[in-house]
Amino acid sequence: MTDLQKRTLLKAAALTAVASAALVGCGKKEEPAPAPAPAPVASAPAPKPEPLKIAFAYVGPVGDGGWTFAHDNGRKALEKEFGDKIVTSFVENVPESADAERVLRDMAGQGNKLIFGTTFGYMEPMLKVAADNAGIKFEHATGYKQADNMRTYDSRTYEGAYMAGVIAGKMTKSNTLGVVASIPIPEVVRNINAFTLGAQSSNPKIKTKVVWVNGWFDPPKETEAATSLINGGADVLFQNTDSPAVLKTAEAKGKRAFGWDSDMTSYGPKAHLASSVINWGPYYIKATKEALDGSWKAGAGAHSWWGVKEGAIDIVSIAEDVPAETKAKIDEIKKGLTDGSFAIWKGPITDNTGKVQVAKDTVADDQFLGGLNFFVKGVEGKVPGSK
Repeated sequence: MTDLQKRTLLKAAALTAVASAALVGCGKKEEPAPAPAPAPVASAPAPKPEPLKIAFAYVGPVGDGGWTFAHDNGRKALEKEFGDKIVTSFVENVPESADAERVLRDMAGQGNKLIFGTTFGYMEPMLKVAADNAGIKFEHATGYKQADNMRTYDSRTYEGAYMAGVIAGKMTKSNTLGVVASIPIPEVVRNINAFTLGAQSSNPKIKTKVVWVNGWFDPPKETEAATSLINGGADVLFQNTDSPAVLKTAEAKGKRAFGWDSDMTSYGPKAHLASSVINWGPYYIKATKEALDGSWKAGAGAHSWWGVKEGAIDIVSIAEDVPAETKAKIDEIKKGLTDGSFAIWKGPITDNTGKVQVAKDTVADDQFLGGLNFFVKGVEGKVPGSK
């Protein structure tokens, strides 16, 4: 083969390769566009925490107008404060007996994690139930025994009693005051004594008569006791019972009286001198907040005792005919109780047998007040069961 022939063949092969390449290029298909990446899946919202279940055991009906009514107002304050973070319930008219233990156990079994028992007589039943339910928080009103998951709380009702006494001493015409008393425990004895001390501060001539009804809520007995006191010469009545029966009796008989635990003005507007009230809301809000944020603590000595200073005690709806200087004195007492410049239990304080119980210039401490079992000078009779 000549050189010319070789060059001709190479040229032809090259042309054939170019043509083949062109034909392949013209017939090439476009690759499909990549599929779009899937949209990110939104993460599920965190599950909403279950509301804290809170239960209240009440010794009386919520409509008693006094003690239980005040506690239930505190429960309602909780609902307003915490909304759907909590669920509350209550059982009313729970006796201070074996029934209390049954009700408290039922509350624990229903999933309540914070349980309030609102009367002194629930102390022992609540201790038993608390011992069997370590994961539940228990709060006992007016008691003095605590456990690892049970603490106690109280209000300084004697501060309201003292201020009511200041008014009573000024308003009495017979110088005889009457008290319808519930159960002879230190709490009630303190209130009778404080009422008398307050009255003596504005009228040293007064004397106080007491009738016991041996129950917290018993309107017929309270009415009988109030009537007996009026028949015995008392023209201003005070009470440490839960219904408005005493005020109603005073209204019917043309005498004067006080509301107790809640504002009872409407039950006897002509008789009403003032109402010593308890606001449980601040404590219930504090306790619930601690249960929610994990700071709730109990154990020996876990006790709260709140009064005027903490906004738990007040005297309200003072009658128009109470002298202006007496109202001014009440304001001074409130201020003094708030800033610590005034002490109700400052000696000398003598009991009605002549024995000095608190020495001159000495202020009785809470331990002393917690075991009070005597009547101060001016109160007739003796504390039932005392020596």
